[in-house]
Amino acid sequence: MSNQPNPDTTPVTTPGSTPGSASSSAPYAGLTPDTVLDAVESAGLICDGRLLTLNSYENRVYQVGIEDSTPVIAKFYRPARWSEAQILEEHSFSQQLLDAEIPVVAPTAFGGRTLLNFQGFGFALFPRRGGRAPELEDPAVLEWMGRFLGRIHAVGATQSFEERPALDALTFGHEPRDWLLAHGFIPNDLMEAWSSTVDHALDAVSRCYDAAGEVALLRLHGDCHSGNVLWTDDGPHFVDFDDARTGPAVQDLWMLLPGDPAAIAQAWKHLLAGYEQFRDFDDNELHLVEALRTLRLIHYAYWLARRWADPAFPAAFPWFNTQKYWQDRILELREQLSLMQEAPVRPAR
Repeated sequence: MSNQPNPDTTPVTTPGSTPGSASSSAPYAGLTPDTVLDAVESAGLICDGRLLTLNSYENRVYQVGIEDSTPVIAKFYRPARWSEAQILEEHSFSQQLLDAEIPVVAPTAFGGRTLLNFQGFGFALFPRRGGRAPELEDPAVLEWMGRFLGRIHAVGATQSFEERPALDALTFGHEPRDWLLAHGFIPNDLMEAWSSTVDHALDAVSRCYDAAGEVALLRLHGDCHSGNVLWTDDGPHFVDFDDARTGPAVQDLWMLLPGDPAAIAQAWKHLLAGYEQFRDFDDNELHLVEALRTLRLIHYAYWLARRWADPAFPAAFPWFNTQKYWQDRILELREQLSLMQEAPVRPAR
């Protein structure tokens, strides 16, 4: 499964945009290279003309050269996805983490504002940070990751998001299922099988949540896979809080796990050895791992469908919305049904 970020289930207007300012089928049609450079210079910087497009589908992200200085990263938010309040809440969370000396990449303020606007596009500028993918098979790396996630969650638990949505069975399961059924993406001959399988999967998700009981909810990174971690000799930098949401702590941990049950048990041991130096972990949340994986799978298909009119998506994901794609999704969810019926993998002792 891809690790690309996923959309909010209820799109809203990005600051500075007006109805019709960006077509939902081509939201970045007006974001030319000159527009990107002009936007960056509107913040008071002087560009040297160098522009490198970075890998991102949900938003548009560029490395922009700055005269007599290091390049900056310019992130242009997808129009009509997040509200201004929701984006600023993400920025505030990142800054709180940075203030706590946690290595995250937070947006830079210009004139006291981190969310800027140019020709209807909301954007933010970030310092450039280098790094490589973390070696998650290394126990020391896992423990290091666990320590920093424990610190992130300790800050995340100090207050609640007021504007950003939750990551739960409604927003990542039921609403995506209903939208896909209502918009004709499922082939007619697979409709009954897909719908029935998703319904059974969501029932199993509900049972997993029941087994976990009442777990604490907090502010999360939300999309904490290895692609959103840059590793250096000084440890990790966490980037891209675009999908920050409210949810259980285990959401930021399970995507770092390997696939084999024995390896998972060892990974949990090392992750939690680091995590619990800064925050207790509720073992009941282990019941949610396969449920959250299932919700992510459902939501990922919905994300692709929601973005399918954007020309970048058919070019990047040509295998989506084929007969085989939906057949594979049915099989995938049936495998998840089996996994959700099993006892959760627990840390090796």
